[in-house]
Amino acid sequence: MIEPIDLRQPRHGTPPKLQVEQLSKSFGSSSGSVQALAPFDLSVEAGDFLCVVGPSGCGKTTLLNIVAGFESPTSGSVYVDGKPVTGPGADRGVVFQQGALFNWMTILDNVAFGPRSTGFSQSVARQKAMELLELVGLSAFAKKYPYQLSGGMQQRVGIARALANNPQMLLMDEPFAALDQQTRELLQEEIRSIWQRTNKTILWITHSIEEALLLATHIIVMTARPGRTKASFVSPFARSSDPHVASSMEFAAAKRTIFQLLRGEAKQAQQMEEVP
Repeated sequence: MIEPIDLRQPRHGTPPKLQVEQLSKSFGSSSGSVQALAPFDLSVEAGDFLCVVGPSGCGKTTLLNIVAGFESPTSGSVYVDGKPVTGPGADRGVVFQQGALFNWMTILDNVAFGPRSTGFSQSVARQKAMELLELVGLSAFAKKYPYQLSGGMQQRVGIARALANNPQMLLMDEPFAALDQQTRELLQEEIRSIWQRTNKTILWITHSIEEALLLATHIIVMTARPGRTKASFVSPFARSSDPHVASSMEFAAAKRTIFQLLRGEAKQAQQMEEVP
């Protein structure tokens, strides 16, 4: 079962890995200002795997982009390890929906790019890159180019590249959304294994309730725009050793709980999109 939890404040009496305080974001348009995020608070502890689910347009990706330092909030603050986020940094690795790889570089050089950019020698950077390619099962493809790899393999390269600078946090924006179901399930198993081995803190954006339940230690359900927390839960399934956990009665009950929370928000989001 999933248990309700308050993720607005630190839970262990120590500074969290990620702290969001009264964060809001508005965008200007020809018809006026659009508020993407309503003021909200969020606390993520080191080693948490937090999945954020919500209807389209609720501000999930906007939240990730602000944490990544790609966008500035309209109001409020974001802190990583107690330090304010003022821009992108090597302490946060980002994986997008598409691999965003350099097509003119080999897979090895794509992964080595980060360490090279931060001052490591070519030999050391490539050694680090090979270790990460082994971690994601792609060491045999080190000399290939991105166009020679499948979509799933490109996403694995993207994960390796995000890990190359040894970030404290991984920020994942629906990285498996464009993949077929079989590939998606295999990569879900792989990312869960990587998280368990590295103990990275992960912020994962998804539309899939099942993906959130399979991967997350904690789940936030967001409202329709302007996005804010509707409910948050602790999920036990990410640490389960049962390969058939998604078929269990407990999993089905948890999925129904989140689906019911999202159903009304999705309808409201759809109605807002229909307004001229």
